[in-house]
Amino acid sequence: MSYVFDLERSAAGLRLNRFLHSLGNQESRKRFLEKPEEAMLGLSEQEKDMVRRLDWKAMQDYGASFFCLEKLGRAKGVSNPQMVAAFRGETLEEFLKTRRVPGAR
Repeated sequence: MSYVFDLERSAAGLRLNRFLHSLGNQESRKRFLEKPEEAMLGLSEQEKDMVRRLDWKAMQDYGASFFCLEKLGRAKGVSNPQMVAAFRGETLEEFLKTRRVPGAR
């Protein structure tokens, strides 16, 4: 399935994207890592659940921008290849076998 991040998807995921974007700020990131429930107060229960589970595919389908998801990944120590593997429904090892970059992580 192709994934198109268009205006409709962007509007649907606005609240989540604003939260994810805030994780680029050191204070917001620290608050999220120390008190995640407090940091996520403005999110819906569905959005909080996706963030708690680090369900990259669900967040993408919901309308999260990849560039905002990267901020969550960085905060939680998840690499871009790990996220992309999740988008594809693969393990990191399965995904890396499709790459031509020796030692990529």
